[in-house]
Order: sequence, then structure tokens, then C-alpha cells
Amino acid sequence: MKILLVGACGRMGREVSALAPSRGHEVVCGVDLSPAQMPYPVYTSFGEIRENFDVIIDFSSAAGLPLVLGYAKEKRLPLLLAATGYGEEDRARIEAAAKTIPVFQTGNLSLGINLLQSLVRRAAAVLGEEFDIEIVERHHNQKKDAPSGTALMLAKSAEEGSGGKKKLVFGREGRLCPREQGEIGLHAVRGGNIVGEHEVMFAGEDEIVTLSHSARSRKVFAAGALKAASWLIAKPAGKYSMDDLLEELF
Repeated sequence: MKILLVGACGRMGREVSALAPSRGHEVVCGVDLSPAQMPYPVYTSFGEIRENFDVIIDFSSAAGLPLVLGYAKEKRLPLLLAATGYGEEDRARIEAAAKTIPVFQTGNLSLGINLLQSLVRRAAAVLGEEFDIEIVERHHNQKKDAPSGTALMLAKSAEEGSGGKKKLVFGREGRLCPREQGEIGLHAVRGGNIVGEHEVMFAGEDEIVTLSHSARSRKVFAAGALKAASWLIAKPAGKYSMDDLLEELF
């Protein structure tokens, strides 16, 4: 497939660019607000693009969502959104765009993380309300959003497994009260060049169950992006996620 890569000069953009040729794909051009030397043209705006391509992969940021959605709808091309930090208004824009084009959106493209989601959902269902749920995520010191999109995905899985809405508590500074039942604690650690680590702890009266995932390099996310994008090309308009991809492939 031929790819337009948004956020081409960032860390993940470079990973996708490096991996694509070995998987039989080509990044034909990129968009980045801070362009750098790449093996294809990189533009600062969508209006400069003249190349033809099959799919858009966006590894930029939530701030650029309106522009990338508008361009994808204008060109009637499938769009993979791999940025994080989207708010309620952003999610509404994504849902609206998915009525006219295929949109794949996920907080994490790793196969292992998506398996972890399934395990968290199952553990929450089995362990029930007698176990407190706490999520700790660790990332490099340049990550802008906290908690991570993946941590929020895992919290949602825990909610689904528990069968009810949970109260998300972000850190516990200044809380002068015991932990309440029905809470899910989310804690963000930022330091060094940690690629991504996520841990979900189920703490009971006399035992603790911990499920975790650690990404050793960004290559796992680039590989996931290419697999998801190639799968998305054949899909009709709609909103898709890793659950849809994994259900069809496995």
C-alpha cells in the first residue's frame, strides 16, 4: 500500500518509515509541522500534497485532529488514528467522520496490549468487587498526555468486566479519606526513555493479582500500524478498533 504519514518526523513516524519497505509498503509523502530530511517529501500542510496514496496513518497529536479528519473526508480515504489524548469533542468528530470514511482508532497498536485488555476484562469479571483495581503506566519524559490512552483503554476493560461504571481517580494526593469501593486508580510515571509499561493490579484482602505489559521498542507499534492500515483499506465507512482487527484475523 502507499501511505501518507502524518507526524512523519516524530519518533513513531520514523519507526513506520523504517519498517514499511520491509513489509512491502511505501510511504509516499508525509506531513509534519517541523519537517526534517526523510526519504520522501514532507509538507507542513495538507494543501501542499500532490502525491496519490491508499491510506493515511496519523501519529501526530490530538491538536491536529480536525485538519487530518477534514483532509481524509475530502479525499475519501481510510484513516488510521494512532495519536492519543483525545477529548469528548474529538471523539464526537471521529464518530461523525466514520459515517463517510473508514476510521481506525486505538490508544495502542500492540497485539500484546490488546491481549492484556481481554485478560483485564476477564479478571475483573472473576474477581469482582472484593478486589480493588489500580493501574500504573510508565512512559518516557517527552510524553505529553497523562494518563496514557492505553491506561484509559485498560480502565474501560476493567469497567466492562465489572459490569458497571467505575469512578476513575487520577493520583491520590490530598485525598483525606479511605479508598472508596468502585474506584479505579490511574497513576502516571514519566522518566528517561521508557517506551511504555502498563500494570493492572487487583488487590484483594489476602492476595494480589497483577497483569502487565512492557514494550521494549517502538517497532511493535509501527508493525501494528502497518497491519491495521492494510486491513482498513478494504473496509467500508465505519469506526474500527483493534478488537475488530483481532476478531477477524484470529
